[in-house]
Amino acid sequence: MAQKPKTVLVVDEDEGLRDRLTAVLKRDYRILRASSGETALNVFVREDVDLVLLDVRLPGISGFEVLRIIKENYGFVEVIMISATSDVETAVQAIKIGAYHYVTKDVDADQLRSLTRNAAERQELNRQLLMLSAQVADQGDRDFLVGPSKVTRDIVDLVHKVAKLSATVLILGESGTGKELLARLIHRESANPDAPFLAVNLAAIPRELAESTLFGHERGAFTGAHRQQLGKFELAANGTPFLDEVGDLRQDLQAKLLRAIQEGEIERVGGSKPIKTEFRLVAATNVDLDKAVKEGRFREDLYYRLNVIPIKLPPLRERSEDIPQLAEFFLKRYNARFRKRIEGVTEPTMAILKKYWWPGNISELENLIERLVAVSDKDFIAEEDLPLEFYFAQAESTGTGGESLFEDVTNTFERNFIVRSLEKCGWNVTSTAEYLGIPLSTLKYKMDKLDVRELARRIRGS
Repeated sequence: MAQKPKTVLVVDEDEGLRDRLTAVLKRDYRILRASSGETALNVFVREDVDLVLLDVRLPGISGFEVLRIIKENYGFVEVIMISATSDVETAVQAIKIGAYHYVTKDVDADQLRSLTRNAAERQELNRQLLMLSAQVADQGDRDFLVGPSKVTRDIVDLVHKVAKLSATVLILGESGTGKELLARLIHRESANPDAPFLAVNLAAIPRELAESTLFGHERGAFTGAHRQQLGKFELAANGTPFLDEVGDLRQDLQAKLLRAIQEGEIERVGGSKPIKTEFRLVAATNVDLDKAVKEGRFREDLYYRLNVIPIKLPPLRERSEDIPQLAEFFLKRYNARFRKRIEGVTEPTMAILKKYWWPGNISELENLIERLVAVSDKDFIAEEDLPLEFYFAQAESTGTGGESLFEDVTNTFERNFIVRSLEKCGWNVTSTAEYLGIPLSTLKYKMDKLDVRELARRIRGS
């Protein structure tokens, strides 16, 4: 995308000097002019200014006061102070307040161009640093995982086809299915992968802060707005803003989002001028937007603008073939994080994981693996390491019910608890009975009933 020229505001009472400075810079910049401090500050209300050439002596408000107001309210703007005389004390004062540089009015054209170019580069660097910090705040070592299931491979194939288009993508799916990870893949495959990717979870933002977060605000727009702040759409310029849980967006902000998509314009809270910005929007939701439209909770025109390229992410229970690869990926991640060397998950354990219903989807699987790696000191994750709800899922999958189902669940839990206790006591049955606080005969009875005694024999004999 072609970058628009930066805007320079020339502020000086002398019309002849304004003309000379304009002639020097107009080839490379968009030039605005003002003859007083008051006029200059009014320009900021209706225009986006990048650089200012500002005379120290002005009628009415002094140049120093204008500089102070600009730096307090428009932190990105770089200001070069201009004076009729070269005075060290004046220059030091200007730099202390926040001026980029200080020159005299007889500055030659080449020096002025060089100085303005350097100021513009610093202004752009500061903006990029803010964008980068916003990216780092929500960036992780996370990639969309391509499993062997057909549905996952079909989704990735679709991403490869559409990622370089500018069309809006709407990702649909339950919480935890990896919608943000897929959005990051779309951005990496886009025509501008080096531009910012900024994720916003609209469900996690207080309703009163949503507008400011998305569109930014001007100083004084509301209590606590002490300075101008750029919103996510400006920070993600030429890149990808990702709006997660877009179905939770307030209706008044739905109109602003529609305008941003249709016109490529946003307006900061407390602002009075539209700001042009280019982006490729990816949105996601677990809400049935079609139903929300019929119920009047979501704008129909916005729904059609978002639903240009819909991608449906199925829940993990519908793509159980992906679970082994996902588990292996998370196991490697948390082995590295916790400095463990767990080699894998046993086959019986993996069978249980594949039968589980995963209400929390991939997020729940990751949390489980993280917890198991953190507490385990074994080579493999085994059945007895799993929480109780997985035993229930295993018993339920056999098709039993009522008292039989309850007995299956409790037996599985009891067996695994005894195995863990035997491991802790070095497979010494007497020590294990003492550890559990039960008679030795009771432990032996339960070991026979639950098929643990033969396991203990094999372990002791190995």
